[in-house]
Amino acid sequence: MKSFSKSELREFLEERVHLYNRPRFIETDPIQIPHRFTLKEDIEISGFLTALISWGNRTTIIRSAERMMTLMGGTPYDFVMSHSERDLRVAEEFVHRTFNGTDLITFIVGLRHIYREWGGPETLFALHRSPDSLQPAIHNFRKILFSLPHLDRSRKHLPDPLAGSAAKRINMFLRWMVRSDSAGVDFGLWKSISPSLLSCPLDVHSGNVARRLGLISRRQNDARAVAELDNRLRDFDRLDPVKYDYALFGLGVFERFGAGCR
Repeated sequence: MKSFSKSELREFLEERVHLYNRPRFIETDPIQIPHRFTLKEDIEISGFLTALISWGNRTTIIRSAERMMTLMGGTPYDFVMSHSERDLRVAEEFVHRTFNGTDLITFIVGLRHIYREWGGPETLFALHRSPDSLQPAIHNFRKILFSLPHLDRSRKHLPDPLAGSAAKRINMFLRWMVRSDSAGVDFGLWKSISPSLLSCPLDVHSGNVARRLGLISRRQNDARAVAELDNRLRDFDRLDPVKYDYALFGLGVFERFGAGCR
């Protein structure tokens, strides 16, 4: 492929952002699940739980997330705050790939603790952010959520970026909650956190595209690759760097741009 100058690469990515960061993106993406709610807390909880199971086929993810919301009576915040032991036994029926009912219960109970003690996840992420990153805040959010008794198996579903993980799914959730623009795909609910602190939700598709474009050189999709990509994207747009996630995702999933890249 041809090599891009910095200005050409920025223009190329901007074009893809405008192509994919549109309301129609919602129709085929897991973000449609939180878009079915209007209460802030319902959006937060449905978005968080949907993000946790967002790997693999998107149609399957959406179907599983719909089942999760049904098990919660269609009112996720009320379920989290008011569930009974009988309600949790119903939640035990849930399965999505390696994420099962025990994991779902762990996160339901952890979220209740965070709402009761901290007023919600936004407070925690705002409190523990660093001047240039939300990755330390993910670490602390994870520590508080898992401070109650739980099975170790559930921890893998919320990886720690400070332990080297790319933490793709929680970074995607944070994009949903923090980033706002005129297209109305991301929610922009969390006004206390700047979109400039967001990190790209790096996965196999966006990673392959980023390598093909020369945005990252690291071969693994890990925390160091995320930091490398963040630095490049912030050089293109300091205030809204993660808008380019739409370009990388669209190029990888819809255009197969990074196919075969190593």
